[in-house]
Amino acid sequence: MTESATLGVAVIGTGKMGADHVRRIQEVTSGARVTAVVDVDAERAKAVAARVDGCTAYTDPAAAMAAADVDAVLIASPGPAHEATLLTAFEHDLPVLCEKPLTPDAASALRVLQAEQRLGHRRVQVGFMRRYDPEYTKLKALLATGQLGRPLMLHNRHRNVASPPFFTSEMLISDSVAHETDVTRWLLGQEITAVTVLRPTPSANAPDGMTDPQFVVFETDGGAISDVEIFVNCGFGYQVQAEVVCERGTARIGDGHALVTNMAGRWGGTIAQDFTERFEAAYDREIQAWVDATRRGGVTGPSTWDGYAAAAVCEAGVRALEEGGRVEVHLVERPSLYG
Repeated sequence: MTESATLGVAVIGTGKMGADHVRRIQEVTSGARVTAVVDVDAERAKAVAARVDGCTAYTDPAAAMAAADVDAVLIASPGPAHEATLLTAFEHDLPVLCEKPLTPDAASALRVLQAEQRLGHRRVQVGFMRRYDPEYTKLKALLATGQLGRPLMLHNRHRNVASPPFFTSEMLISDSVAHETDVTRWLLGQEITAVTVLRPTPSANAPDGMTDPQFVVFETDGGAISDVEIFVNCGFGYQVQAEVVCERGTARIGDGHALVTNMAGRWGGTIAQDFTERFEAAYDREIQAWVDATRRGGVTGPSTWDGYAAAAVCEAGVRALEEGGRVEVHLVERPSLYG
């Protein structure tokens, strides 16, 4: 397709995230439209498609990707289904934005990595949307100037009001801390080499049997330490915060103090209740960047290598949670395609 053409996108998975992306592409993003939606729940797919002119509902991702009006694919289905969908997209040489995780484990992520290498060019952008959040991008730019000196430590906090009913102790790492895994690698420009998970007494608000909160410690190949407080049943709001401690100063984001009110003898603000609210601007910018790059014939943003590295780190983190102690992370040599 030419850069001036409108990108026809198939959105695979029409749950909360997928439906929000359909809305975003139709109402916010320029240069693209949703031409197909896919879901194993045929009625849900039809209901979403009915809200978009010229959109066809499918239950089979392969059928959607074979359609003449599909130029690109956005994967928002559950993680275990990603590998098969990605490999099918490669067969059609279609550009893909794949919501994290790339795949649920390092072995399957490596298979996707190797399949993309056989294509000889990048086709995948992984949906680590924090790289597009205005606060995170400012922090990244500040670190790049060197004004603060070498980063020594990164402190992360990640809190949710309540966990979904299907959430497990392991998913605190594989589904939630996966974001801090990428943030640590991206902000510091270093690979994570080992993971330790500490388990305080579970909160009374946590479902029976869930280890919540958890305290995760990453070691990097650059000698930095990054820690993550993950607390998915905090009860009061959705918070994501980060503070980098460097040789000559510190920088912190995520305090959420854009609006502070003073009234009735009190001062304060509001706390976001949901990730789609907190990172709305990041998702908007992420999808627009993907569409723009795709229409130019390129791929930018988090790569399949980033998705593979995150999967390997999270896998080590789950082992550290289950077995205790420090677990090393082992990555294959980084291919030149992702240099």
